[in-house]
Formats: sequence, C-alpha cells, structure tokens
Amino acid sequence: MSRSVRTRPAGSGRHLSEAYDTALLDLDGVVYAGGDAIAHAVDSLAAARDGGMHLAYVTNNALRTPDAVAGHLTELGIAADAADVITSAQAVARLIAEQLPSGARVLVIGGEGLRVALRERGLEPVESAEDDPAAVVQGYGGPELPWGRFAEACYAIARGVPWYASNTDLTIPGDRGIAPGNGAAVEVVRIATGAEPQVAGKPLPPMHRETILRTGARRPLVVGDRLDTDIEGAFNGEVDSLLVLTGVTDAPQLLAAPPRHRPTYVDADLRGLLTGQPEVTGDADGGFGCGGWTATAGEERLELAGEGEALDGLRALCAAAWTAGGKEACGLDAGKALARLGL
Repeated sequence: MSRSVRTRPAGSGRHLSEAYDTALLDLDGVVYAGGDAIAHAVDSLAAARDGGMHLAYVTNNALRTPDAVAGHLTELGIAADAADVITSAQAVARLIAEQLPSGARVLVIGGEGLRVALRERGLEPVESAEDDPAAVVQGYGGPELPWGRFAEACYAIARGVPWYASNTDLTIPGDRGIAPGNGAAVEVVRIATGAEPQVAGKPLPPMHRETILRTGARRPLVVGDRLDTDIEGAFNGEVDSLLVLTGVTDAPQLLAAPPRHRPTYVDADLRGLLTGQPEVTGDADGGFGCGGWTATAGEERLELAGEGEALDGLRALCAAAWTAGGKEACGLDAGKALARLGL
C-alpha cells in the first residue's frame, strides 16, 4: 500500500478534541505512570469528554481486565466504564477464536486479563502443557510471573501447538522507571523454542481492528507515547496520531523517526487535545519555521535559530530532520539544537 511520506508535523486550526470524534488513548506513559496519573491528564480528559469527544483507552498491557483498568481510572478521577477499555488480551483472544473451535483449551502464560478475554470468546484457559492445550497465549504477567510459566509454554510449543502473543513491547514504564515488558518475556520463549508467535497488539492490524469494532470510531485520533507501537499502529491503520512526551519517547528518537514512526502531531502532554496545533512553514532551502524558531539541516547536524516555546522549536526540527531523512531515519546530530530547547 502506497502512503505519502510525512515530512513535518501537521497543523490544526481547531482543537484536536473537536477535529476528531474519538481519542484512542494509550495508558502507560500517557494517562498514568505506575499507579499515578500523569500531570494534566485528569483535567484534560475531563474537558475533552465534556466537549463531546469519545474517550477510549487502548492498552497493550494484557495483565488487567477492562473492569480493573476502568476501576483504576475512576480512582484517579477519570470517568470510565469497562466498555471504554480495549486491551491486547481482547485482540489476541479474538484472533485465537477465529482460528480454533469454540471451547478449545488455551494455555495461558500471563494474567487475569488474558483469562477473562479468552472466556469472552468461548475458549477455555488452562495452566499446564499437560492439559492438552490447542494453543499457547502469552501476555504481560507482571513482575511476579514465575519463570516456570515460560517452561510450560516451551513444552507445549515443542509439541507443535500454535503460539500467540498479546504484544511484543520490550519495555513497560512504571513509577520506578522502565521495566521489562511482555516482548522481553516473548523473547525468552522464542530463544528456547525457535518458534514465532502470532502477535495481536499494537502496532499490528488485529489491535486496530479490535479497537474500531469496539468503539465505532469514524474519525479517530491515536494518542500515545511510543513510536514503535502507538504511532506505527496509527500509520498501519491509516489514521492520525498525537505523540505526547510523557512516556518513553524522547526528542532525539522523535527526530530520528522513520516514516512509519512519525506522528501527525506532537505535544508535551494531554493538554494538546484541548488546543489547535501550530503550523510548520517553509522548506529545506529556506528552513522550517514554527513559532519563533527556524530549523535547517546541514551536512552533519541540525541547526536551530530564533527563540520561543520549546515545543515549537521541536516541531521545526522535526520538519528539518524528517525532510532530510526522506524515506529513511534521519541520522544528523541534533544535540546542540536540542540543548537550546532544554530537551
């Protein structure tokens, strides 16, 4: 499928909460980190919802059930029901149910979120390779998941049982920093078996399909903090995206992004839903301007001149870097330019 290559963040004369009917919001690193709400998230989401935007919470974390996630959001002051939550456990359960008969046994390597999602699709969760499973499904099981669970997966896969994974995020943000995610656990089983799982979560199509089926969104905006899941998932689904800088992606990674990882919009946090987005003007010859900044691409580095809001400078630098990179990642040094912005 042919897509135009994004070479600059887009502008919007309307508030994003008015321009899009549904926000498909990632959770970890966007709405909360660990157990606590990220700054400005609660008030911003309430204002967007009050303005008529439908809010859906879309997470690759398969550990908790939609009820549990909605309960956590409510405790943080964010009104949410289980129907507002879409998880990679639901996406992978649908994928399995489409390939196996109703009532099939599935060996679960993960948490309660997977078990609930499998039962919702008429499948029977089991705990051992000796339970004659027809498939293995692996999802994030939390830091206390016993090492022996990986062995159970390997025993079943070695017998030819198909293997599914909710997602392959290598890391997950928490209140103490970045920890290993389900992707790291999947790698353990991959190394031991030499097998390859079918994966459902972001950025792959099964997760986008699950989200659209459950929300009915007509003009969705994906909101996330990760280039390789949230933004690439929006790219694969051919919908617009907003990257917020409250999670794992930092400014150097954003500037070096290849086309599939370039968001439509960039903002500091969820307050970006309640504003328009400034336009980036100019071209490679005269430089790219945003706010009071002008960015250019030299032979070895990105250059930045002017003054103003740091985010406007970053948007201008994105245009210079993405244009220079074209269909590839930009490898120009951005250290000096980002230092001027405090990024």
